[in-house]
Amino acid sequence: MSKYDIIVLGSGPGGYVTAIRASQLGFKTAIVEKESLGGVCLNWGCIPTKALLKSAQVFDYLKHAEDYGLTLKDADKDFSAVVKRSRDVANGMSKGVQFLMKKNKIDVIEGYGKLKAGKKIAVTDKNDKTTDYEADNIIIATGARSRELPSLKQDGKKVIGYREAMTLKEQPKSMIVVGSGAIGVEFAHFYNTMGTEVTVVEFLPNLVPLEDEEVSKQFERSFKKAGIKVMTNSSVESLDTSGKKVKATVKTKKGEEILEADIVLSAVGIKTNIENIGLEDLGIKTDKDKILVDEWYKTNVSGIYAIGDVVAGPALAHVASAEGITCVEKIAGMHVEPIDYGNIPGCTYATPEIASVGMTEKQAKEAGYELKIGKFPFSASGKAKAAGTPDGFVKVIFDAKYGEWLGCHMIGAGVTDMIAEAVLGRKLETTGHEVLKAIHPHPTMSEAVMEAVAAAYDEVIHL
Repeated sequence: MSKYDIIVLGSGPGGYVTAIRASQLGFKTAIVEKESLGGVCLNWGCIPTKALLKSAQVFDYLKHAEDYGLTLKDADKDFSAVVKRSRDVANGMSKGVQFLMKKNKIDVIEGYGKLKAGKKIAVTDKNDKTTDYEADNIIIATGARSRELPSLKQDGKKVIGYREAMTLKEQPKSMIVVGSGAIGVEFAHFYNTMGTEVTVVEFLPNLVPLEDEEVSKQFERSFKKAGIKVMTNSSVESLDTSGKKVKATVKTKKGEEILEADIVLSAVGIKTNIENIGLEDLGIKTDKDKILVDEWYKTNVSGIYAIGDVVAGPALAHVASAEGITCVEKIAGMHVEPIDYGNIPGCTYATPEIASVGMTEKQAKEAGYELKIGKFPFSASGKAKAAGTPDGFVKVIFDAKYGEWLGCHMIGAGVTDMIAEAVLGRKLETTGHEVLKAIHPHPTMSEAVMEAVAAAYDEVIHL
């Protein structure tokens, strides 16, 4: 039987990053993967969706070439080629992870892994051969999948999840997207830009409901302006897939409405992959679909850890990676700090993009802070106007008493690349005045952060 210091179960951005850091720290390391290295993020999530969205952005530019003084006739898209490019990008990234495994001398064990007593994992390969592996420490990083609701049973053809949405053979003429979190709105934007008639159905009062309310309202305006039909305070009660199209019965405040579409995309959240991996056999405790762990990701069973989507916290790739690194550094006896879950950035890559970190205005008020709030619209940004992307704004929230940067919320072009300034600033306990005195380059979109802070302190120049 092969014996390791650390075995990681699952090779997504939590798992493979964990394995690399473990190897760097001198641990003999293996990783178990049942499908493709890189997991959902690289193969079916973060990366291929961004490739699709880039194609949509380029197509949108082509359609609006005249806005930039350019003449272009008969701009069109090849939907299958767009999908192929996305798959090629994902495959290339997966090969990159394969290279990293070899470079870091990590053994890749292909097959379905299941925990066994005595710190063992039984791995069944594609030929149904099962081999046991042993480790001093086992880290569960099995991630999650698209959640199914009883009223939204996925058949993979007319009612689909995110995987099928990335690889449809033909572009649908019409689509209903159920759920307006990041996955839902990114696909809604992509298909709408490609020319599909899109309706978004959201149970809560606002699109992207976890965001600051002002951001949600701006986002909804942008979606409606782009021709997407938005139905908030609404829920899909049932689906009829017997005909050529799908008929969705949607409950709204005004009563029931029947919608018809070629495809229904269910984007109502995720379900963790914690079934059939041996948790019950070992007595590992779970609660509400999550594995229970301490601040160092230890389960209640000695030598077994869990990170990423399978534990409580934001189900985000960068969170899983950070948790894995923290976990193995603690196993190595290093001095590490627990992750600050109040300073995790969230990004949505539709158009307009959304990026945020920290408290929303509502959360800060409910926490009892006296606030200084500043907003700077991109319509007043020279860079945004020159780029033809004046929609959106940066909003900053500070504690009036001590100047603590409580939250930052952005909506507009490229803001997912800007939010790191706020994350770093908050980590370093930066005050508003320090942001103001840090000279920002002109003309850039990032100036809007400084200008929003200036607005909070009644020093704004360009408003």
